[in-house]
Amino acid sequence: MDGNTIILILVLIGAAFIPSLIYMVWVRNTEKYGKVSWTNTAKMFVWGAIIAVIMAVLLSLIFINVLSIDYLQREYEPLQDPTVMTLIIVCVIAPIVEEFTKVVGLLTIKDSIYELEDGLVLGAATGLGFAATENLLYESSALFQQGVQAFIIVVILRSVASTLLHGSASALAGYGVSKSLLTGSNSAVPYYIIAVLMHSSFNYLASTGLIYGGNIPVIALIAALIFSVTAFKLVRIKIKDLDEDFTYY
Repeated sequence: MDGNTIILILVLIGAAFIPSLIYMVWVRNTEKYGKVSWTNTAKMFVWGAIIAVIMAVLLSLIFINVLSIDYLQREYEPLQDPTVMTLIIVCVIAPIVEEFTKVVGLLTIKDSIYELEDGLVLGAATGLGFAATENLLYESSALFQQGVQAFIIVVILRSVASTLLHGSASALAGYGVSKSLLTGSNSAVPYYIIAVLMHSSFNYLASTGLIYGGNIPVIALIAALIFSVTAFKLVRIKIKDLDEDFTYY
């Protein structure tokens, strides 16, 4: 492996992981009192980046096989066959599978969840880890298949829109887990469903522009960007509000 190859690998990894790591630190430090430990935050980031991704791929392939679909369509990719089925893959299967594989990681450290906002922070961490690996795959594909210009565009789009969406949706699902664990309520499923609907809505916005012509692609991507940024901002506001109560369960 020569020096140029090593540099290229480092650039790809950096472009994919640095934004997610920055957001993770930002979310974790939103709390002033009783902050989630760096150890648990890192565990959830790694869970999202490795285990959740592997689980999501396997479960997606099972769904694809059951539905007898010949390919796995993803948002941002030119739709191979812009039919109802392709939208089902992007807007139904992917959100259901990915939000499940991400949030289930919180159950592995459930004894370390002491506050409601812990679920938001840890959920965001696993979502951001998932986004980092997904970014690496998308961005590498763009670079090798379409060139540097496409790579830069995909990096910019995914570093903000997709990464923040993954963090926000998983934070909401994580909040459902912490609320269920700490209050005894049955909140995990409803919040998971909301997270799936958020993810689905974003994927629809990110994909719809690739189906229709005119100015719709630009409008749809701008809407997706606003959606994800707003969601992430609301997550941080919720963490601050809960943190002010400073209540341990």
